[in-house]
Amino acid sequence: MTEVRQRKGKTKETLPGKDNLDCPETPLKDNGCEVTEEQACQESEESVLAKENLDCPKTPLSKTPQCNSKSVLFQRLARLFFGCLAAVTSGMMYAVYLSTYLERKFWFSSRQDLEREITFQSDGGVYYYYYKQMLEAPSFQRGLYELMRDNRTISARTINVIEQLSLYPELVTSLLYQITGSQDVIEPIYFYIGVVFVLQAVHVTALFVSSWIMSGTWIAGMLSVAWYIVNRTDASKIEYAIPLRDNWALPYFSCQVAALTGFLRNNINSSTEIFCYLLVSASTFTFMVIWEYSHYVLFVQALTLFLLDSFDLVQTRKVIDIYIIYLCSIALGYFAQFQNTSILSSPLLSLVAGSVLARYLQQNMKKGPVVARLMKIMLHFYLVFTIAFTFSFVVKKIVSSDSGHLFKLLEVKFGFNTTTGEPLVTNPRLEDGWIGQQPEVIYHVFHTIFFGSLAMVFEGLKHLWIPYVCMFAAFGVCSPELWMTVFKWLRLKSVHPAVLALILSTAVPTIIGFSLWREYFPRLINELSELQEFYDPDTVELVSWIKRQVPVAAVFAGSPQMMSVVKLCSGWTVTSLPLYNDADLLKRNENIYQVYAMKSAEDIYKILTSYKANYVIIEEAVCSEMGPSRGCRVKDLLDVANGHVVYDQGDIYAFSKHGRFCHEIKLNLSPYVNYFTRVFWNRSYHVYKVNTVISFQY
Repeated sequence: MTEVRQRKGKTKETLPGKDNLDCPETPLKDNGCEVTEEQACQESEESVLAKENLDCPKTPLSKTPQCNSKSVLFQRLARLFFGCLAAVTSGMMYAVYLSTYLERKFWFSSRQDLEREITFQSDGGVYYYYYKQMLEAPSFQRGLYELMRDNRTISARTINVIEQLSLYPELVTSLLYQITGSQDVIEPIYFYIGVVFVLQAVHVTALFVSSWIMSGTWIAGMLSVAWYIVNRTDASKIEYAIPLRDNWALPYFSCQVAALTGFLRNNINSSTEIFCYLLVSASTFTFMVIWEYSHYVLFVQALTLFLLDSFDLVQTRKVIDIYIIYLCSIALGYFAQFQNTSILSSPLLSLVAGSVLARYLQQNMKKGPVVARLMKIMLHFYLVFTIAFTFSFVVKKIVSSDSGHLFKLLEVKFGFNTTTGEPLVTNPRLEDGWIGQQPEVIYHVFHTIFFGSLAMVFEGLKHLWIPYVCMFAAFGVCSPELWMTVFKWLRLKSVHPAVLALILSTAVPTIIGFSLWREYFPRLINELSELQEFYDPDTVELVSWIKRQVPVAAVFAGSPQMMSVVKLCSGWTVTSLPLYNDADLLKRNENIYQVYAMKSAEDIYKILTSYKANYVIIEEAVCSEMGPSRGCRVKDLLDVANGHVVYDQGDIYAFSKHGRFCHEIKLNLSPYVNYFTRVFWNRSYHVYKVNTVISFQY
């Protein structure tokens, strides 16, 4: 034993720095052969070095081994570079496609300003009008002052247009147009729509990135963009009216969703997490300031995060960080929108407040046995929604809000008021085959389901839902993890599931992409080569007559959409606009629409004079709307609301002693000629002057 100990000591001396190796004190046996202690100690050292340098080439022990980390880093950077290049290229190509397509459709380059502006339908025309007004102002500060105290838009009322219309996009765009010196390079209308097209490119790029983050391959991003373009008529309103507020706001929401997708990932480094958090913060605030209904969209998102957090499907710390973003955005948005009380009474603030307070009261909600946790979760739901409803009720009692009409709309939609688990694995592997262990994927599942449910109730929300359907579907067919999960469910054993998942995640999107290219690419080329025509001579004739024959101080009345065109193309004062966040303007719209109801000439005269209207425009398309009645035509809704028509078991009963005003006034008979005088008419419009002196004729 003395000799053995001496040998052991010599071994340690010859290998400095390896004192921590645990060498055996007795001979070992390997396959029946004796192994000396020196050999055992040497093998132990080599095994440790092999574990420390798993992927490194064999080098002498005296030299420090160098890993192939540089090659791995280069591959990642190359993959990131080409993915970002594909994302940016997809967005730019979509913007170029939109520019070319709308040029073919509206012929902007060969039309006069009046004909161009008529293409801006509905409230889009109002937004562009104020953009023009800012450019015509002597200074940016003067234009800002006039918008905040505008008395030339709505008759008998001074309004803050920036507050009413959320005009920050027009303010920023007009400022950029002036400070960049674009006056000598590009026309104002092209600069304006160019900014909108850039935002659409950002929108598409954000969808690309979201699908890329979840699937791990930028092929999914390209597939999501392809599906978006194929379904663009249902996924966007850009072809309907370019300046619509949706076209400005939704790209920022897409950026927020893309950043949130990256932020919710488990295996994310600190620098990337901070970047995603800052991007979520900036895009959330911008989205809330630009769009008046943004807090309702964010409420659905917050509800999704609340459910994920309650069932421990996402890290609680990250959900709290998102709540902080919501609260900061609400506070800043409240002041940026001139102390808009609808933000304080929004369901978003109520849900966040209820969730934070309930979490403080239930600090051990996620601990204990399964049954106890389920009971705690049910109690948590009860506390959150009780606190949220109480908070909302108290806030609405303290501040006055104009959002009540939205809840009434929900009541009508749903028939309440009619006019007749387990904790997550930090780093799931492909072999695990559980795509549901990725929090960003679970978030998008709930996100798609909730917005899809709302789109079934409100058709207008399909433009908010369909882009994410395209993105999520592209992720599904390109994600090896999702294919692996399916094979786990099917208990596939003939072929290794991981290998088959990798093959299908590449082959299936390739086949789909080729099919889309073969079927839809020729159609897109035909759309760009086909010359369409947007021709509305009756509206051009009407606006031209107004600008030539009507005094500048005149006030026009008519449907909100028609008033938007009059305001944009002529600048004359109108009685109403297509704004739906102001109770007074909503009431005005309802009263002005009575020209299409069964009302007497005296009743209509009183309504118009109360708003100081000098002229009223009657649209033939609204007055003589044909086709089977389903109760949704303007005149049908007015008759039911006024009690002039009642539907009872398929029978229709009329109770009005007056004919429909828009029909009766065209006959030029008494008493209509006593109150109104026709001054202009064509196939689409009839304009009547409201008499200041009533002359009774019999």
